[in-house]
Amino acid sequence: MQTTPDLSAFIKAYDVRGLVGSQLTDEVVEALGAAFVDELSAAGQRIAVGHDMRDSSPGFTEAFARGAVARGAHVENLGLCSTDETYFVSGRDGIAAAMFTASHNPATYNGIKFCRAGAQGVSLDTGLAGIRDRAQAYLDAGGVEALPADRLGSLTTRDVLADYAAYLRELVDLSTVRPLTIVVDAGNGMGGMTVPAVLGTGAGLPALPLTIIPLYFELDGTFPNHEANPLVPANLVDLQKAVVKHGAHLGLAFDGDADRCFVVDELGQPVTPSAVAAIVARREVERVRAAGEAGPISVVHNLITSRIVPETIEAVGAEAVRTRVGHSLIKDVMHETGAIFGGEHSAHYYFRDFWGADNGMLAALHLIAQFGVYDGPLSRLAAEYTPYAASGEINSVVDDVPAAYTRIVDAFTGRAEIDDLDGLTFTGTFDGGPAGAGWYWFNVRPSNTEPLLRLNAEGSTQPIMEAIRDEVLTLIRA
Repeated sequence: MQTTPDLSAFIKAYDVRGLVGSQLTDEVVEALGAAFVDELSAAGQRIAVGHDMRDSSPGFTEAFARGAVARGAHVENLGLCSTDETYFVSGRDGIAAAMFTASHNPATYNGIKFCRAGAQGVSLDTGLAGIRDRAQAYLDAGGVEALPADRLGSLTTRDVLADYAAYLRELVDLSTVRPLTIVVDAGNGMGGMTVPAVLGTGAGLPALPLTIIPLYFELDGTFPNHEANPLVPANLVDLQKAVVKHGAHLGLAFDGDADRCFVVDELGQPVTPSAVAAIVARREVERVRAAGEAGPISVVHNLITSRIVPETIEAVGAEAVRTRVGHSLIKDVMHETGAIFGGEHSAHYYFRDFWGADNGMLAALHLIAQFGVYDGPLSRLAAEYTPYAASGEINSVVDDVPAAYTRIVDAFTGRAEIDDLDGLTFTGTFDGGPAGAGWYWFNVRPSNTEPLLRLNAEGSTQPIMEAIRDEVLTLIRA
């Protein structure tokens, strides 16, 4: 007897992410489409669904639409698009949306990112568990139960790329920046479609003073050149070489669904997402102040970003709101606080003007706008926002995570302040010695799904950061 799949095995905290064929099938996706409509009470309403360039994405989109139509939703198929475009439609039109993508994962994977009307995130705590359980019930019962014929939904198609590009251009004016040469690595992902529309004339918009040198703009879900995950240093190598070869002012790299953007300077060196977050935060605070916005202004950052991020926010008179890691969580905090901007260490950037959703392209526009009037190279601008030394995220496989956790707590009790907002964060000072005097912080977070501890550390100087990093890694790996 054939058993139905266990959806909890591949429905994660913030999205669906599974292997095509063994976990994600047309039947599973159809059930998820029906469950999405049921959970959000979207029968009789419009919803949008889009997909990336993976081979399985168009078929899954059709299956999802079948399930949604069967439960009474009027589905608008956006076709090929970036995740940002689905957020745009959801926010502008006030409708729920789903995006088929596995972001930076290999070609054997696909997934779904859901949002409620207004681009509000859907996590296990805010509806995803209900979608999972409803879909599981449909599968266990043998399939989706369709509504009567007079209550079925409908299916239409839309192309929103031109509207999306025009909206971003309205938010950030690049027409007066100095001429810049920019290498863009789309990684064969959706940036290959959105970059020509937003930064070029592909959507019928006026030309900008930008010369774009494309790398891997051909949409190809097999990722023939490298994985579309710029967070991995190896995947930035081609961009770094091209920036230096062409004498470009900077380089941009997008992940598979083009919702994250990474930056390299004219020397080919990465600009940290924290530096980008600090630059954009300053711009956004100064912009709304200049527009006459009175009262408190909030900017969100997760606890892994560099200390320069809250320092920059507070230096321009705004409140820095520290949060846990996770895009759906941060979207919720953006809405709760009315924050104008949010930044993560992972290069997710969130904007009030984009309905609190993340948009890597919009962050790139802000960076280009700031750099386009800056008198100097990007490496100098980035250095102004990278005054401290950071370890980056270091993952360690350990046999006994709780025991490693306890060793760290025992070693730093009395030496550092400890808070438990997300994992444990330790903040302390060095008064002298071989590493010198200064401050440090580090965060350790256990993985929810693997026997891992994740370490991020930062210090006021490189020797301090390295001393703390090495001590903590020894405790983790003892």
